[in-house]
Amino acid sequence: MRIAILGAMREEITPFLKKFPNYTQEEVGGNTFYKIAYREHELVLAYSKIGKVHSALSASSMILKFGCEKLIFSGVAGGLNPKLKVGDLIIASKLCQYDVDITAFGHPLGFIPESSVYIYPDSQLNAIAQEVAQQKGIALMEGVIASGDSFVASSEKKKWLIKNFQADAVEMEGASVANVCHLLKVPFCILRSISDSADGEADVSFDEFLEHAAQTSADFVEAMLEKLLPQFT
Repeated sequence: MRIAILGAMREEITPFLKKFPNYTQEEVGGNTFYKIAYREHELVLAYSKIGKVHSALSASSMILKFGCEKLIFSGVAGGLNPKLKVGDLIIASKLCQYDVDITAFGHPLGFIPESSVYIYPDSQLNAIAQEVAQQKGIALMEGVIASGDSFVASSEKKKWLIKNFQADAVEMEGASVANVCHLLKVPFCILRSISDSADGEADVSFDEFLEHAAQTSADFVEAMLEKLLPQFT
């Protein structure tokens, strides 16, 4: 099986490259894809660069060019739910694009014609994540992740996201990756470690905790891979 592991920033995939230093790489669409032998399977790893366009392109390349059969997104996010603290993990129960707005035509916020407001991840991958969390004694929230092309760093925007989308976390790539996977019929899950609280101090918190949060997410994904791709004997 070939599994895609995607992050947005270099820092989000660096922990994986340290875990699996024997890789080959290939350039596609201005991005670098790292191919890693894992047990009897293959991982395809990349960081897309920030934003929905870049992440959609990278996810599409992983599926259409490299033939990935499942996709796991590993990275960081801003916490909206007050129960989420820096370093906590959240896996998406559904995702939305909060900056899509055609309400002038009578549609709800986030709605795209011939689509929907929310896209849902693969239940099997989410179940594996919950199993890993239980075994490791980690609290893993399953909640709504909102994506948009701006870094949220104000209490007002934070309240708006909670009110309009019941969002628990916010970031800049998950929903676009989800849309690509949904349309191409590839199972996916979106895992995020909380790096900041998406408020007036978000920029300071993000810089301070980025590497730690990315490592937390990467360690968790590695444990998921062990269950998803067991060692053949």
